[in-house]
Amino acid sequence: VQLVESGGGSVQAGGSLRLSCEASGKVFSSNSYCIAWFRQGPGKEREGVAAITNDAGAAYADSVQGRFIISKDSERNALYLQMNNLAPEDTGVYYCAASRYAWVCALSPPWRVDDYQYWGEGTQVTVS
Repeated sequence: VQLVESGGGSVQAGGSLRLSCEASGKVFSSNSYCIAWFRQGPGKEREGVAAITNDAGAAYADSVQGRFIISKDSERNALYLQMNNLAPEDTGVYYCAASRYAWVCALSPPWRVDDYQYWGEGTQVTVS
C-alpha cells in the first residue's frame, strides 16, 4: 500500500486548505482498514488529528474539533481533510495513515502511531 498526500501550502491565519490522500490499493474503499490523518509540528511529536471510525463516523482531536472535517471518496479511493479557520499552531507536516487492523478505529482515541503500518511522505502546511 502506498499513500500520497497533496494539497499542503502556506496560508494566513483564518484561511482554509484541503488535503488529499490517494492510495495504491483499495484502502479507502474498504472497511478493513482504519484510516486517519496525523500531523507533526516543529519540535513536536506526531499526533493524531482525525480518523474515520468503524461506523463511518469521525473522531477528531480536541484541538481541531469544529474546524477540520475528514472524509473519504470510496469511488476515487481518496481521503480528504478539509481544514478551516487555520491557526499558526496547525503548522506542521500532515500525514495520511492506514492501519490494516480495523479494530484500531474502535480505540479512544484511534490514533496510536504504532498501530498504523502505512504512511505517506507527508505534506507541509504552514499557517502565518
